[in-house]
Amino acid sequence: MPMYQPSKKDGHLGFEDGRILDLDTAVKDGVLGGVAGGGYGGGIGEKLDLKKMIEELNLSEVPSVFICPISLEPMQDPVTLCTGQTYEKSNILKWFSLGHYTCPTTMQELWDDTVTPNKTLHQLIYTWFSQKYVQMKKRSEDAQGRASEFLTTLKKVKGQARIQTLKDLNRVVATHSTARKTVVDEGGVAIFSSLLGPFTSYAVGSEVIAILVNITLSSESKTNLMQPAKVSSIVDILNEGSIETKVNCVKLIETLMEEKDFRAEMVSSHSLLVALMRLVKDKKHPNGHLPGLNLLKLITSHKQIRSLIVSIGAIPQLVELIPFLNPECIELALFVLDALSSEPEGKQALKDCSHTIPNMVKLLMRISENCTEFALSILWAVCKLSPEECSLIAVDAGLAAKLLLVIQSGCGAPLKQRAAELLKLCSLNYSDTIFISKCKLTRTIQ
Repeated sequence: MPMYQPSKKDGHLGFEDGRILDLDTAVKDGVLGGVAGGGYGGGIGEKLDLKKMIEELNLSEVPSVFICPISLEPMQDPVTLCTGQTYEKSNILKWFSLGHYTCPTTMQELWDDTVTPNKTLHQLIYTWFSQKYVQMKKRSEDAQGRASEFLTTLKKVKGQARIQTLKDLNRVVATHSTARKTVVDEGGVAIFSSLLGPFTSYAVGSEVIAILVNITLSSESKTNLMQPAKVSSIVDILNEGSIETKVNCVKLIETLMEEKDFRAEMVSSHSLLVALMRLVKDKKHPNGHLPGLNLLKLITSHKQIRSLIVSIGAIPQLVELIPFLNPECIELALFVLDALSSEPEGKQALKDCSHTIPNMVKLLMRISENCTEFALSILWAVCKLSPEECSLIAVDAGLAAKLLLVIQSGCGAPLKQRAAELLKLCSLNYSDTIFISKCKLTRTIQ
């Protein structure tokens, strides 16, 4: 599509190559992104508010000529300067109020500070957005009707017909907010909830869960879904589902855990925790790491479940996974490990894992202050458990130099204090001279 700039000639738009484009031709030929229907009334019976249309459509792709060069947002009241450049009126007036008497795009000095309403461009913007808006509204109304029909059908069918209806409904719900509202308003959540239970097939359960994670659940709906048989069904699907289904299961469980009536027993399931760790450590599908770790963090915040998490071997799995995670996931993994280190069996599992100390040392002052804090807390727990053995390993891994970096950094006082305490603990097994040489700090000390 050729790029064009507004010309000074009223009623026309000029292309950069000199061709003139009038409004009717622009709309008819669809040069601004496939506007259907021709003309610029768009079949609209009443005047639509441009600001409302822009906000509701929230389009990611808009013709560049509609965008204000200052705000990079679609213009609602375009005005043209003497240089031929067009801006949103409020933005250019603010530019002038700051003492700038130049054109923001070209930086030319203005020989005339008059701003001229660009009626042609305004009409073109209005036409383009109004037709997109009408199309969206029509699709939304169609989606509402289809969602309602699918719900009615779902009450009558079984077997393969039920699965197909759920698939069709899932597609509509995933793409239309109006369909999601229709599902909720017409009692769809109760229907979906009734389909989850001890005898739910994977084909039905996976579609039901995909729909549930896309709609807003009331407190009553969440309470209903927290029944043991339904939770067990969700966990079964989590264990055998595709990566998309597993992520949906995790999101649904996380949503249920936010409910005030949630009980920790709901997630005190060996099967759930094993499935969750399987998702978290799946290197072939890294898109499952973040949702999996988010749920694991939420579960770990319940102290009574931590021993069970340790018992399934979560600690060595997480420690060995850390080098393959992105920074956001690393912070979540460290949060979990730090929480588990508060349990005696958690401390022992961290000590027994040969990668704990070297991996934690590498993370100090590497990603964020939070990561440094968690790693330091984990190292403290391990070294405190077995000072002689673990301190030697930590110093050989370069811990002392890293601790000095923490102490000299702009980190908070509590973090520096913990680093100083750990440095002192590590130094107890060495003479001053040997400790300095181990830390490779001779030049600094001298």
